Amino acid sequence: MLTYIHIPYCDSKCHYCSFNTYVDKFDTRTAYMQALHEQLQFELVRFKATKNSIQTLFIGGGTPSTVDPKLYAPLFSLLAPYLATNAEITTEANPNSATKTWLKGMQALGVNRVSFGVQSFHQQKLTALNRAHNPQQAKDAIVYAKELGIEHISLDLIYNYEGDTEALLLEDIETAFSLPIDHISAYELTIESGTPFASTPEVRQEDENLAFFVSEQIEKRGFKPYEISNFGAYQSQHNKGYWQMENYIGVGAGAVGFLKDKRFYPHTNIDAYLRNPLEIRQEALTKENLLTEKIFLGLRSDIGIAKDSLPANMQKNADYLCQEKKLNCNMTHYYNENFFLSDELALYILG
Repeated sequence: MLTYIHIPYCDSKCHYCSFNTYVDKFDTRTAYMQALHEQLQFELVRFKATKNSIQTLFIGGGTPSTVDPKLYAPLFSLLAPYLATNAEITTEANPNSATKTWLKGMQALGVNRVSFGVQSFHQQKLTALNRAHNPQQAKDAIVYAKELGIEHISLDLIYNYEGDTEALLLEDIETAFSLPIDHISAYELTIESGTPFASTPEVRQEDENLAFFVSEQIEKRGFKPYEISNFGAYQSQHNKGYWQMENYIGVGAGAVGFLKDKRFYPHTNIDAYLRNPLEIRQEALTKENLLTEKIFLGLRSDIGIAKDSLPANMQKNADYLCQEKKLNCNMTHYYNENFFLSDELALYILG
C-alpha cells in the first residue's frame, strides 16, 4: 500500500502549473495539517492498514518545503506503526524553501528521499517559468541534502519551453549529473487550461527531437528510463506502485485515493476541505476502466502487461505487435521499449 499527502501551498505559482495550489493561504497551514491528520486517521481504517503495510509515503504539492517539519510530526507519529521497516519516504521540495533547517527536520522525521523541483539551471528560463529559486540555490540544496545523508535525491527538468536548444538542455543535464542525485524526472512542457501559459501557448515548442535528445543524453550517463518521464540509477518505488495499480491512500485538498475498484476524492478547494476533510466523493471503476488503465500504465513504464490480464482479442493484437517488433514479449508479459509510442500501442491493443 502507498500513501500520498498533498500540501497545496506555494510561495509562487509557476506559469505552467495546473496543480491544486495556493499562494495566499499560508495562515491556514496549522489548521490544514490538523485536517490532514483527521482524514488520515479515517483512511487508515477504510484501507484496513496493518503493521508495516505502507511501503511508501510521498509528500507532494504544491511545495511541501513551505510547511515547518514540526507541523508534519503528528502525521509521522500516526503513520509510524503502519510504515514498513524500509519504507521509501519521499518529500518534494523547492530549492529556495528547502533550507538546511527544513531538510534536517524532515530527515529527523524519517524522510529518506527528496525530489527537488529544479526545472532548469538557467536563470532566464527559471524567471520565465516563474520559479522562485535561482540555479545556485538548487545546487546548494541538493549538495546539502546529500551531506545530511539523505539516501536518495531526485530532480525535475522541463524541456520544450520556447528557446530550448540541445546546447541549453545538454548544459542542464550535465549540471544535474555533476550533483549527487540518483534520479531525474524530465517533463515536456504542456499547456494546461487555467494556467498563465494558457494565454500564450506559443511558449511551448513543438520539437519532438528534443524529447529524444533529452532521453538519450540522460541514458548515456547511466540513468535507465523506467517510465516515459523518469530515469534513475534508483527507481522510485512510490512511482512504480502507481503504475502497478497498487492501493493508495490520498489525503489532502486535491489528493486522490484508490482502493480495489474505487477512487476517492476529498474536496479540492482548501476552504471546503478545512470545513470537512471527511467529505469525500467516491467513483466506482468498471473492469473495463481498470483494464484500460493497466494497459496504458504498463506500456508507458517498464512494468509491462501480464498476458493473462488481457482477453483473447487484445492478446491477439499484442501478439501481432510482438511479431512486428513493436513490443517485446516473454512467456508471461508484454513489454514496451519505446515509451514515446506507448499511447499508440495501447490504443492498438484495445482495438
